[in-house]
Amino acid sequence: MTAAGRRVLVGRIVGLYGVQGWLKVESWTEPRTQIFKYQPWLLSSAPDQETEIASVSGRPQGKGLIAKLPGVDDRDAAAALVGQDIYVARELLPPPGKDEYYWVDLEGLEVVTTEGVALGRVTHLFATGANDVVVVRDGERERLVPFVQGVYVRSVDLSGGRMVVDWDPEF
Repeated sequence: MTAAGRRVLVGRIVGLYGVQGWLKVESWTEPRTQIFKYQPWLLSSAPDQETEIASVSGRPQGKGLIAKLPGVDDRDAAAALVGQDIYVARELLPPPGKDEYYWVDLEGLEVVTTEGVALGRVTHLFATGANDVVVVRDGERERLVPFVQGVYVRSVDLSGGRMVVDWDPEF
């Protein structure tokens, strides 16, 4: 899948603020207020249930963020949205810097070792305290490869759909 048509998880609705439909939002953008610049939002509580919301406004409030969605004017309407994930279209995000990647762009890449042994495809990534980890599946096995460029990850070719890793296929 190309970057066009993909969506990126940028936050979550985590609570209510007041009685006029305002929502507490957790943002994973940098800076965190950038979430309000990426619109429309795609709200989702399940993979096949998505609602597009444009013209979201918001601001910092205390240690968090609050948002006002059009048509959500009372606490009951807002309560129905708590727990929903906030996605935006991948093409709304700025281009990554040199040797930086959005996780969504790495998902689906074929992964091969420096010796040319196919390990499978990237299914997803997750963060640890030390580094990010690439999850590679080939149908039979799942491998967890640290995403440390220059050490384990030797090259990433997004246009060619391939990641080369220095990794023991038996591990």
